[in-house]
Amino acid sequence: MEALIEILKAFILGVVEGITEWLPISSTGHMILVDEFVKMQVPDAFRELFLVVIQVGAIMAVIILYFHKLNPFSPKKTALERKSTWRLWGMVVIGCIPAAIVGFLLDDFFTEHFHNAWTVSVALIVYGIVFIVLERRNRKREAKALALAQPRGKHARVAAGADGDDAEMELFRVKTVDEIDGKTAFKIGLFQVLAIVPGTSRSGATIIGGMLCGCSRTAAAEFTFFLAIPIMFGWGLLKTAKYVLEMGFSMSGVEVAVLATGVLTAFFVSILAIRFLMGYIKRNDFTAFGVYRIVLGLIVLAYFSVRTFVL
Repeated sequence: MEALIEILKAFILGVVEGITEWLPISSTGHMILVDEFVKMQVPDAFRELFLVVIQVGAIMAVIILYFHKLNPFSPKKTALERKSTWRLWGMVVIGCIPAAIVGFLLDDFFTEHFHNAWTVSVALIVYGIVFIVLERRNRKREAKALALAQPRGKHARVAAGADGDDAEMELFRVKTVDEIDGKTAFKIGLFQVLAIVPGTSRSGATIIGGMLCGCSRTAAAEFTFFLAIPIMFGWGLLKTAKYVLEMGFSMSGVEVAVLATGVLTAFFVSILAIRFLMGYIKRNDFTAFGVYRIVLGLIVLAYFSVRTFVL
C-alpha cells in the first residue's frame, strides 16, 4: 500500500512537471506548493534525482514532437533543409552558452539562498506583470499595423499595404524559429540566465526575451523548447552522475517504479501541454499566463505568510 501511495505521488508530480515545464508559469513555484501537500517518503538524495530526471521525460516529448525538424540526418530532407537544421542546432548551442556558464558557477548559491517561497512569489508576480505589459505593447503595435494595412482607395491601398507589412515586420522581425540568427540566439540565452532565480520560469524568461528580440510568439516558444534539450539533458546527466557517485547503482524496486512513473507521466503530459501552448498562441497572446502568474504568486505569498505567522 505504501508503495502505491508513493507511485501516486510520483504521478502527481509528473503531471505538474509536464504542464509547468512548458507553460510560462514556473515549475518551481508549483513544485513548492505541491511539496507542501504531496511529500514523497523517500531518501533526500533520491528525491533530488527524481525531480531532475522527470524533466528528461518532459524533454523527450519535445524530441518526439519535433523529431523531423530537429533531425539533420533525415533522408526526407533536401541538402538545403539539412543545412538549415544544422544551423538551427548551432543557434541552440549559442543560446545555451550563457546559462551553461552562469548555471555552473552560481546554481548552488542561488539554490541555497533564493530557493524559498518568498523569492518564488515575487518572481511569479514580477514576470506576470512583464507579460501583461509586453503583450499590451504588442497589441498596440499590432493594431497600428492593422490600421495601416486597411485599404483606403486604390492608390492608398497600395501604400497602406506596404506600410502595414513594414509595421508587422517591425513587430515580429523573426517570424519562424529558422530565422533566428546568432546574435538573437545569444540575447535569448542571456534571458534564460534569469531563470536561475526560482519562480522566474525558464520558458517564461526565454519567451519574454524572444519577443523583446523581435521573435514572433511561435518562434519564441519553439526556440524555448529547443534550448531546453541540451540544458536539461546535461543537468539530468550531472545529477545522475552525482547520485551514482554518492549512492552507487543500488535502487529499490519501489524507487525504480516511482522514477519510471514520474518520467512517463511527465512525457505524456508534456506532449499535451506543448500541443496546447502552440495551438493557444496562434489565436491568443500570453496575457492570460501573466494574470495566472500574479494570482499564483499572491496565493504562494499569502499561504506561506499565514503559515509563518501561525507557526
